[in-house]
Amino acid sequence: MILKSKYLISLFAALFLLLLGIQVYFMYKTYQVKEREIYRTVHEGLTHYTDKLEDVGGLKKANNDDILQKLFIDYHNKKINKKEFLEHFEKNRRNNQKKLSKYVDQKFEKEGYIIAAKVQYISIIFIPDSTKLIDHPIVLYDTKNRLEKAGISNSGRWETSSSATNDENKKLERNDSFLVKSKTEFQILNIKSIVFRDLTLLILCCAVLLLSVLLIYLFTVKNLIKQQKQVEVLHTVVDNISHEFKTPIATLKIALKTLKKEFNPETLPLIDRQIQRLESLMFQLHKDESGEEMTKIQPGDWNFFIQDLAFTYPAVKFELKNSISQEFHLDKSLMETVIKNLFENSVKYGASEITTEISSSKGILEIRVSDNGNGIENKELKNIFEKFYRIQSNNIHNSKGLGLGLYFVKKIITKYNGKIEVSSTVNIGTLFKISIPYEN
Repeated sequence: MILKSKYLISLFAALFLLLLGIQVYFMYKTYQVKEREIYRTVHEGLTHYTDKLEDVGGLKKANNDDILQKLFIDYHNKKINKKEFLEHFEKNRRNNQKKLSKYVDQKFEKEGYIIAAKVQYISIIFIPDSTKLIDHPIVLYDTKNRLEKAGISNSGRWETSSSATNDENKKLERNDSFLVKSKTEFQILNIKSIVFRDLTLLILCCAVLLLSVLLIYLFTVKNLIKQQKQVEVLHTVVDNISHEFKTPIATLKIALKTLKKEFNPETLPLIDRQIQRLESLMFQLHKDESGEEMTKIQPGDWNFFIQDLAFTYPAVKFELKNSISQEFHLDKSLMETVIKNLFENSVKYGASEITTEISSSKGILEIRVSDNGNGIENKELKNIFEKFYRIQSNNIHNSKGLGLGLYFVKKIITKYNGKIEVSSTVNIGTLFKISIPYEN
């Protein structure tokens, strides 16, 4: 039962983790789709003006192609040096950065996008002899917001050419042409916050779903643990009752054999007490139906406990020193269980003489049970009150029992806020000291 429950809990946990993984994967894919959607929207908006960026910058004015062509030719023919060539573009970039930034910001101001853009020439090649004019990209335009990692990139290529007139056939001939490759890049710097803002409702729904499943899981586990505890309590009650049934039944069997041999006036009261004992055990089984009533222990009950045990174990010498003369608000059945289990434990492990002293002082009931049995090793003393524990020695094979007697003794003493101490010497004997606080 417990193993099956653990298996189900483990399976539930594995399925929950799988569900969590699916949700995380789903959210990750949704994030990617949303990000691409936003970039697609921005890209569609930019495609209408990327070709006009040079107009914004002021280069593509009248005769701009000729100006740019002349710049390329002068640099190719070494009429200007590399520094002068690059300074021309750098100056243009600085002059137009503010205009470009304003243009881009206003374009997507409503959406709240913070965009970084950059336009650059990545290659300029003199077509006739394939000579490269630049080794590194040249930035034509960029925004004040610096581009860190391009979210989208557009590449383009175009040719510049100068015209020459052939006087014979009046046709235009291609001369001093340059192949220019450009790249336009941009990035939405606040893309993550925008995506998460748009997915807030979805994220909350997923979180609520996962939390609900987790709460149901915890509620189920809590109920399962509660049910397991109830089952354990039921098993404990059954173990207790079955254990306690042994002594009255054994005593009744012996009494019946005695009556068959000869009539003894003391046998009938003993039988009556054992029947009452059995009725008390039955009462414990139906405690919820019959309430919390109990039989208080009387001064003479201690003597009857010893008498009944002496009748059951005639080979053992029992000695009782009872100085009690008052009634205690303690359950008679439970006190009988304490005395009986201590005595049976002594008999089980070789005791032939058992002495019991019962007294009260300053609101404390004191019970001392000593025997001359085999004794208990010191390493075993800390474990003897555990449920189902039996002393790990050779005599374990010669003694019957489930290891419940001392467990029930400890449980009863704890119920009354008392304490129990034990001391023992191997091959000499064992002493149990019990103290229980009481009120008159």
